Amino acid sequence: MINVYLRSQTLKIIAKKHMKKVFKKTVLLFGALIGVINGFFGGGGGMVVVPLLNKLFGLEQKKAQATALFVILPISLVSTIVYLSHSSVAFASGWPVILGIVGGGVVGATLLNKLNNNVVKGIFIFFMLIGGVGMLIW
Repeated sequence: MINVYLRSQTLKIIAKKHMKKVFKKTVLLFGALIGVINGFFGGGGGMVVVPLLNKLFGLEQKKAQATALFVILPISLVSTIVYLSHSSVAFASGWPVILGIVGGGVVGATLLNKLNNNVVKGIFIFFMLIGGVGMLIW
């Protein structure tokens, strides 16, 4: 009886270690995919990161969205450096947009902290759908 119990506990430990390895590989694979998406499209990795953090890590919507920004920042910096090295950045068009984005980012982050988690999730889904439909139409 004790022997059977010890075997089952050993199998649980082995299975748990295996799942940790699989989980790490899965996270690394998703991370690489998100990096490719962000680098190729010049952004948009956050739209993939948020559902990943929400489902895979169990983060609530608001925390997933805030964490996505934290995760995307280094990817965006690296991608920007690559684009700069290839002279692909249109500075004259970019600077005015940056000013609006900075102001909008402050407003958006403030709203994120004040709104209900379900409302935030609904807004996120709405903009995902609008973006997808917009890509099909335009």
